[in-house]
Amino acid sequence: MLLLTLNVIYVLLALAMIVLILMQRGAGAQAGSGFGGGASATVFGSRGASNFLTKTTKYMGILFFVISLFMAWYHTNGSTTTTPAQQDLGVMAQVPAAPAATPNPTIPTAPAATTPAPAAGSTVPQAPSTTVPAPTQSPQSTSQPQPAPSQGG
Repeated sequence: MLLLTLNVIYVLLALAMIVLILMQRGAGAQAGSGFGGGASATVFGSRGASNFLTKTTKYMGILFFVISLFMAWYHTNGSTTTTPAQQDLGVMAQVPAAPAATPNPTIPTAPAATTPAPAAGSTVPQAPSTTVPAPTQSPQSTSQPQPAPSQGG
């Protein structure tokens, strides 16, 4: 129950940090304040939202890392190990276990390859049954560079 609560807080904290970081102005945004983008239109007062947003982001970041470290520590050290029989599998608990496989001492073999007889009245010639070896190149032909073909133009 503790980890579930922390996970919910963790996700909400991450979303809030994203929103706060996107609301902040960059360093180059201060240059535009001299051309009419002054502090009179801000919601957070004449100093702007920079202090409020940066402090809130800082504390949320610290809380984010503390929760991360605690959940990692709890998962590795603080949690009790459960045996497979004690695990809550939900819907998968209803699936019956697979039967134990018995080793079969006789392994089936593939049938012998036979060449089918040509069909009666077939005009397709039968392929030769002997295999032709691949042609080999002589060492002289590979050591000499081939001339580039001339381009006509």
